[in-house]
Amino acid sequence: MLVKENKTTLKKKQKEFNKAMDDYHSHPYYQYIYKCISISVVVLQFLLILEIFELNISWYSSILALFIAYFLTDFINGWVHMYMDNNDNYSYPWGSFIASFHLHHQTSKYKNANLLFIYFNESGAKFWLVPYLLVVLWLSSLNIDPFTLLVLILIGILSSVAEVSHYLCHNGSSKLVTTLQKYRILLPMSHHEHHHKEENQSYAFLNGSSDFILDFIAKKLYRGYKEGSDKHFETYKGTGTDNRE
Repeated sequence: MLVKENKTTLKKKQKEFNKAMDDYHSHPYYQYIYKCISISVVVLQFLLILEIFELNISWYSSILALFIAYFLTDFINGWVHMYMDNNDNYSYPWGSFIASFHLHHQTSKYKNANLLFIYFNESGAKFWLVPYLLVVLWLSSLNIDPFTLLVLILIGILSSVAEVSHYLCHNGSSKLVTTLQKYRILLPMSHHEHHHKEENQSYAFLNGSSDFILDFIAKKLYRGYKEGSDKHFETYKGTGTDNRE
């Protein structure tokens, strides 16, 4: 939506948001679903990693595949982030997942945790990744180009790495992390700050390399979360710790 919400619509969305979050906290199966998604993602990624060892591909082609996959992963996950930030379908059956996702804008720092835990736990919010990995696993059984298959597999793995990159953007402080951020292997904190301080930009969260495209698309499609989802949870009494990302 590009048009600013009127007061009636805003109150309706706030009411829907609060109900969605009440359901989220009332029913434990939401957390069970997250765990099932996490397990599915990690198992499928492991199977696809085994497929990599079967590929007959040169080292320089592998490096090129990594660069391509890095950019595409940044773009794809940034696009999903952009869509979710501007999704206000709280009354849908999956509305509680959408509402809880929006609360990450309230959080400047997350609870410190082991990076493997972050990798596993945050993969549970990536619903789209399970069918993607299943399709790639199916493609691996076909006679497709090894280079293309490697790119697709790397996208599936790096999509979970993006969650770790985002976490470190908020919580990382070690010299190694800041070095990786400096050279854009991970998302620089200074780059990601634009997403939280400005409106409707910098949605990518692997390393931010695709934001120049995502920013253009965002301006064409959305008015931004500060005029949308942020206002929807203004009357919510919970905190940003309700989210998973």
